[in-house]
Amino acid sequence: MLFTAIVTAALASAAFVGVNAESHTVHFVNNCGRGTPLLKAGGATLSTGGDYTSNGPLISAIAFLQTGSCGDNGEGCTLIETTLKNPTSPGSGSSTDISLIPPHAFSVTSGFGYYNGCDGAGADCTNANCPTAFHQPGDTGVQVACQVDNVNLAITFCD
Repeated sequence: MLFTAIVTAALASAAFVGVNAESHTVHFVNNCGRGTPLLKAGGATLSTGGDYTSNGPLISAIAFLQTGSCGDNGEGCTLIETTLKNPTSPGSGSSTDISLIPPHAFSVTSGFGYYNGCDGAGADCTNANCPTAFHQPGDTGVQVACQVDNVNLAITFCD
């Protein structure tokens, strides 16, 4: 009887942990009619346009539309940078931005928005003078934060 109670408690605990595990999904919409959306982290390609779900935090990922003229890390193209993670203290959650810091440059209209939390928070960049993008490293005011567990990110090209 005690064994059954322990097994039941262990299974309930494992189910609780599984339900509360951290995960984040990055979803792409490519309205350009050309190119391949790429999501990369640590030099590895995580997605070529399909949804990507991380089981845990997604740290220092980059996304761009590879049109044939972008470098391996989006050089020459509009870059979206993101870290998606559950906050462990105030201000330590997710952050996403658009970068046009050289060697990156405007290539296609690009934007992002959080969903499943912080809905409506995001940014769009429609031209090279985009005020919502980093143009130099000190432009930290363009970062869009989200302090919600398990938030997801939609990235759109040519919208």
